[in-house]
Amino acid sequence: MSKPSNKPKAKNKKKPPSKSSFFTKNRKWLAAFFILVIAVVSVLWMNLFKDYPIKGKKELLVVANGDTYSHFIERMAKENQVSIPLILKIYQKFFIHDTMKAGVYEIPQGMSIRQVLVMLSNAENAQMIRVQVIEGTTFKQLIANLKKDPYVTKSVVNLPEEQITKELGLPYSHPEGLFAPNTYFFSKGESDKKILTDLYHYQMKALDQAWQNRAADLPYQNKYEALIMASIIEKETSLDRELEQVSGVFVRRLKLGMRLQTDPTVIYGMGDKYQGKISREDLRTPTAYNTYTMSGLPPTPIAMPGKKAIEAAMHPDQSKNIYFVATGNGGHKFSETLQQHNQAVQDYLSVLRSKN
Repeated sequence: MSKPSNKPKAKNKKKPPSKSSFFTKNRKWLAAFFILVIAVVSVLWMNLFKDYPIKGKKELLVVANGDTYSHFIERMAKENQVSIPLILKIYQKFFIHDTMKAGVYEIPQGMSIRQVLVMLSNAENAQMIRVQVIEGTTFKQLIANLKKDPYVTKSVVNLPEEQITKELGLPYSHPEGLFAPNTYFFSKGESDKKILTDLYHYQMKALDQAWQNRAADLPYQNKYEALIMASIIEKETSLDRELEQVSGVFVRRLKLGMRLQTDPTVIYGMGDKYQGKISREDLRTPTAYNTYTMSGLPPTPIAMPGKKAIEAAMHPDQSKNIYFVATGNGGHKFSETLQQHNQAVQDYLSVLRSKN
């Protein structure tokens, strides 16, 4: 009789799953994973690594002061240059630890959107500087902007105004109004003297052309007086449709021997004393620019007028209006008689009261 064996029975060992069986059982998950990877790579490629769209072999991209990555990316999305702007915003937040820097950047053909985003964070990459002169701003403001620009070589902007005019060789004793408003691009490191000289020549070209084609019977002794008038027109209205109407009012006043009585000239004459408001006492205080106390034109322009204002000074409207006042809702009300003007003033005051 056989004795029972005391040896423990061997346990059935499970065979490790083969690689083929692992892939077989998880085939759907792996396929989904690879599809996801491909989708992510495609999205990144379409939004970050594709070429920045330009026309030609290279293109200039202007970044103004205050421009942000967020607005830049949104603009690209609106122009269908990127499909998912959020991808770019996330990349910028985590990988570009700086803001966009103002300047003019040259983008060559073949540069990716990601490379452009990185380039815009360093002003050293800018190829040119952007000089913006807004219609109606003053020479003092222009000089202040040039002083602040680190990529403008300073040679004259720190001099007194009268010395600047001498250094530039201008045939006028006062620099106001002599420089053309516009947006300009200069090479980095350009001198302030070259910039100002170019702007002066642009303004004189516009003034000369307008003077040659001026209307008949204007009350200006020379083109400089027309420039003075243009600067007043520029300060009185921001609406293009009103430029010739404002010009007509002031031209007719000059012809009639009426005082111009325009607030912007008073403000200019006050200089740094002006703090945002003018009082009746200010209107009664004589200065070289107070057209409430003096007859005729002030001695110089009071701002830098643009081409449209210069043209308006040469071509006033042919109405009989000699008065105008703000409407309170944008624009001005023009009148032929004092009675009509007084009513327009009351209407304006009524609008102001209704808004308070």
